Amino acid sequence: MPNKNWIKYCTKCLIPATRPGQTYDEKGVCNACKEFEFRKQVDWEARDRELDTLLNQYRRTDGYYDCIVPVSGGKDSTCQVIKMLEKGMHPLCVYAAVDKPSDIGKRNLENMRQLGVDLVEVSTNPIARNKMDKISLMEIGDISWAENVAIFTIPVRIAVQMKIPLLIWGENPQNEFGGPKEATHNHILDKRWLEEFGGLLGFENHHVVGREGITEKDMVQFNYPSDEELKVAGVKGVFLGYFVPWDGYAHALLAQGYGFEMWPKSNEGALANYEHMDNLHAGIHDYFKFIKLGFGRATDHASLHIRRGRLSRKHGLEIVKRNDGKFPWTYLETTLEEILDDIDMSFEEFMQTCDKFTNKDLFLTDENGELIRDKGFNLTKINYDNVDEALMEAVDKQEVMSVNY
Repeated sequence: MPNKNWIKYCTKCLIPATRPGQTYDEKGVCNACKEFEFRKQVDWEARDRELDTLLNQYRRTDGYYDCIVPVSGGKDSTCQVIKMLEKGMHPLCVYAAVDKPSDIGKRNLENMRQLGVDLVEVSTNPIARNKMDKISLMEIGDISWAENVAIFTIPVRIAVQMKIPLLIWGENPQNEFGGPKEATHNHILDKRWLEEFGGLLGFENHHVVGREGITEKDMVQFNYPSDEELKVAGVKGVFLGYFVPWDGYAHALLAQGYGFEMWPKSNEGALANYEHMDNLHAGIHDYFKFIKLGFGRATDHASLHIRRGRLSRKHGLEIVKRNDGKFPWTYLETTLEEILDDIDMSFEEFMQTCDKFTNKDLFLTDENGELIRDKGFNLTKINYDNVDEALMEAVDKQEVMSVNY
């Protein structure tokens, strides 16, 4: 029988209280929904003029780069590049290569370059990277730790080295998905933001140095510039999402009009086909989010669309139940076996790691407190909504099965 530790959900969208930094008002509406409602009060034309003022402070007349746009080749970074070109800027795109690039991701990155921009790609040592991925997966339940560090350090390092002080980042995640009030209206991405919200989970570079042969020189690109270097270079990073009404789906449509390629069907564990296509580790990364917090990419997508009136909460819930948190046997063009081979990890080690990081309070367990998995190795959440009568009825009838591995 399940633990009755029911997850609380937003009454407007589907975001649960297990998300870090999530709060709710007296009606049970989450802060992400309330922040989206606040956008209706924003004078976006004034924000656009504010953006122009900022860009004019950094605009060059000597032909050198005006700004850096950190890119992945995804829909959002493609639109960031389009926006800067529309504003008459001369951006340098910086790509911190992902853990395991997909073919469609490579094509989209090349398509973005064909918009007419210079691109710097920094790829770190793959041998050391695979070792980092295994260590971080086993110790903090995140195969993408090294990638998340590199995404935020490499563009800033290039900014310092090439003396291009302005960085144009994408959305503020705390504004888009919910977070502390003081962070939701922030438009600056700096070292402090990275340490607090960058998803590094308290794991730092020194935690991997000296392990599995990883040395300090392997970590060069993962080191954030010093305060003195940042001061001398005058580096400033801003969230473009502060200046424009951010909408990932609209970005996907715009990017597609410029040649961006979407996956033919919805990505595994999601309800959309327009993001997380560049990195084949994304399936494992999203799965661990699900087993830790009880929600995944499908919940994120559904909630974003519910807030914008493109999907009812009822239909969003139905889709989430069908798609969220599926075991990552495959993702896009790869398999779990292939990824585990890359990082020298056995399936048994992977399953032990999954169980280690699974919050058992959120999922069905047997009479011994062991997690119950179906024949596809999928877990069953205790509740998908504030009231989930159908699940409780199924549990009462013992219509769930346990599968050993």
